[in-house]
Amino acid sequence: MPVYDYKCTDCEKTYDVFHKGREIIEDVVCPSCNSTNHKKLMSVTQMSMGSDSGSSCSDGSCGPYTGGGCASGMCGLN
Repeated sequence: MPVYDYKCTDCEKTYDVFHKGREIIEDVVCPSCNSTNHKKLMSVTQMSMGSDSGSSCSDGSCGPYTGGGCASGMCGLN
């Protein structure tokens, strides 16, 4: 389900809207002032890979993947 960020141009509040399918602009209403005047904001997707130890990459642990293994599933094929 896509999530879009909007900013109300009347009250300046920022809010998220969950769209069940395609985005329908008429359904976007500010939850603070009920205005339909808004601008769509650029959303940033957050991805997390690895452990949840809270590492901020300052220890150098966020470098390129150097492990072995067969991620593609094609290890036995030549």
